[in-house]
Formats: sequence, C-alpha cells, structure tokens
Amino acid sequence: MVKGRQLYKCHACGRQFLGGNRIDSAELWREYSELKQTYAQLAERYGCSARTIKRKIDAYTPPKGVASPGKVVVLMDTTYWGRKYGVMLFKDALTDRDLLWYFVKNETNALYAQGIAELEELGYEIPAVVCDGRKGLPMMFPDKKVQLCQFHQQKTVRKYLTKHPKTEAGKELKQIVDMLTETDKESFEGMFGEWCERWDSYLKERTTDPETGKSRYTHKNLRSAYLSIKHNLPLLFTWYDNMEMGIPNTTNRIDGHFSYVKRMLCNHNGMTRKRRDKLVVGFFEASKGKSQ
Repeated sequence: MVKGRQLYKCHACGRQFLGGNRIDSAELWREYSELKQTYAQLAERYGCSARTIKRKIDAYTPPKGVASPGKVVVLMDTTYWGRKYGVMLFKDALTDRDLLWYFVKNETNALYAQGIAELEELGYEIPAVVCDGRKGLPMMFPDKKVQLCQFHQQKTVRKYLTKHPKTEAGKELKQIVDMLTETDKESFEGMFGEWCERWDSYLKERTTDPETGKSRYTHKNLRSAYLSIKHNLPLLFTWYDNMEMGIPNTTNRIDGHFSYVKRMLCNHNGMTRKRRDKLVVGFFEASKGKSQ
C-alpha cells in the first residue's frame, strides 16, 4: 500500500504497479454530506468517474445514531422544500441532539402529538415542549409546560403590521414586540398593557359600508396583531416562569438546523428524492448519535 493506493503484482512477469486510490465509503460519505463536495469534485479527488462516486454513495448506508432516552425539552418545527416536501423535526434543547423526524406533506397538530407520544414510548421523559403558535397545538399537551416560540410571535405580528407600520399605534406595537425576545415577563406585560389602554378606543373603531350597511373594525390588521399577542401571552414566558427547566424562548436552534440542511442540499442540486431523503436522514442520524 502506498499512500492509500493498492500495490499490485503481475504473476506472469513479476512487474509491480499501483492501482487507483482506494475509496473508503464512510469517508466518501463524510466528504459528500459534511464537506458538501459534489460528485465531480469527489471524482477528481479520487481519480475516477462521477458515476463511480454516485454508485458508491448510493450503496453506502449512513450509521444510525444511538441515543439513551432520558429527560428532554423538545423543540419541534417543520420546514419545507417546495409545496409537498417537508420535514418535521423533534430536537432536544438540553443536548442539542435530533431525536425524531418525519417526512411530511402537511404540518398537522396530530403529527406533532404523534411524535411526542412516540418519543415517550421510547422512554424519553418530556416535561416541556417549545413550538410555534399553531392554533390548537398547545392544547395537545395538557400535561406539559408549553413555550410558544417568541420569534414566531414576532413574525405573526409583522405579517399583520408589515415591517413599516403607517399608524402610530402600529409603530408602537411593533416596537414593543421587537423587544419580546430581549425582555422579561413583567416588562413586556407592562408595556403591552399600557399600549392596550392607550389605544383601546382606537382598536374599537368601526367603519360602515354605505352599500350594505354592515360595519367592520376599521383597523382590522392592527386588531389581528393585538389579539394574537393577547391570546398567546400566557404561553410566551413559560421559560421565564420555569427557569430551572432550561426551556428556550424560541425554536431558533431548530430553525438554524434547517437552514444548514437546506444549504447542504443546495450544493447537490438535481438529486433524486431518494438521495435527498438519504442525505437529510444521514445528517439527523449523526446529530442523534453525537456525544451528550
């Protein structure tokens, strides 16, 4: 063996010669998935065809992560590639390990409940979960502490108010919500309560349609933003009321995870669904099996 290359000997003439680079499948997978090397780059590195690289990667099975069930705080969220291809992920906030994932077409509360139930069947103790503000989702976990992602709450408010509200009330509410992830419970509730009192009559203003005679709230989007905060407020500071549990106030850690996976897939454009699934699962399995 010479620097990773196999040495051969001809039995007929006794001549020795070097073969091509021997390819270690596990190392090839690491370079492909973690180092984001393309088929062409790997083919050049190993002195073979891209077809050979593709065949070896297809034949390789990434090792499954082995984790010991214990107490976890579960972050859960879903991301999509296109309209009908998504991944729902359950991640432990305490160890930063991926625990469970589903490939999904649609994000549903029932699937989130199924994932938590499956983890508990595997032996995980789940005292708390962190999720987005999907309607009805917190009600699926009456026996757990539920923290609504503050970042998702900010996004909801910005959807209604836009990044640049035109009314004074909208500008003030956006300023308050922008501080959500950086302030404590008492301060936020105090600022929001004062805003509600100051703009109470403004929020109740109605406009009558002269043709139908029906009235509607004049500042519909502002009211929607206000009602979203009011409805979710009891679950926006679960982390603050239970600091000893180590509950994050956002799902940003899982969102960053998704961003990394998407960048990784972008480096391998044009792959089949089967190869894409394998790359995603290999990434999650590696996270699941990492040292705690």
